[in-house]
Amino acid sequence: MPGDEELAAWVTALAPTRVGRAALRRPPVWLLDVDGVVNVARPVWHEQPQHQHVWSPTDQVAYQMRWAPELIDRVRSLHVDGKVELRWCTTWCLDADVLEELWDLPRLERSLTADPMPRGADCWPLKLAAAQGVLADGRRLIWTDDDALPKPGPVRDELLAGGLALLLAPKPHRGLRPEDLDRIESFAALSQPSARDR
Repeated sequence: MPGDEELAAWVTALAPTRVGRAALRRPPVWLLDVDGVVNVARPVWHEQPQHQHVWSPTDQVAYQMRWAPELIDRVRSLHVDGKVELRWCTTWCLDADVLEELWDLPRLERSLTADPMPRGADCWPLKLAAAQGVLADGRRLIWTDDDALPKPGPVRDELLAGGLALLLAPKPHRGLRPEDLDRIESFAALSQPSARDR
């Protein structure tokens, strides 16, 4: 779980601004990458990981997927319960329906629509534009990606300004861990409109 200091910093940054107050009225948008975040070599959760070959109609090849069922359950619950608005932000966007079926997820918005989809670092500008678009729409942002998050500097500072964003870059072979989901849940819990805000 995030410490009291981290939660206090989010609230202090958000509460005084009109944009911050408006952003708290709606759940944050969670931009979710797949490879290195959910699909990983050694997930660190209590249950045994599951694995399956998944056919990509776009690439015309089957990829080995390996994931932690507990992670998928928590991600699904956060979205279905309305605590976050989950969106795909991955090179899998063109084949996301395959993942939704595999993990029993509802149809989610695709943040990336390029066809053909750029791979690796060539896709990072598209992911960054999706993140900036979430913030430009007055929404809070959760962005989980193992390699596309901006490095420390002006671009990252702009995303984090005002306490509107939570950026998590898991280790690509481990992916999101239970403590990462605890931080996401705490950040999402700040969306609690009061009666006078409605």
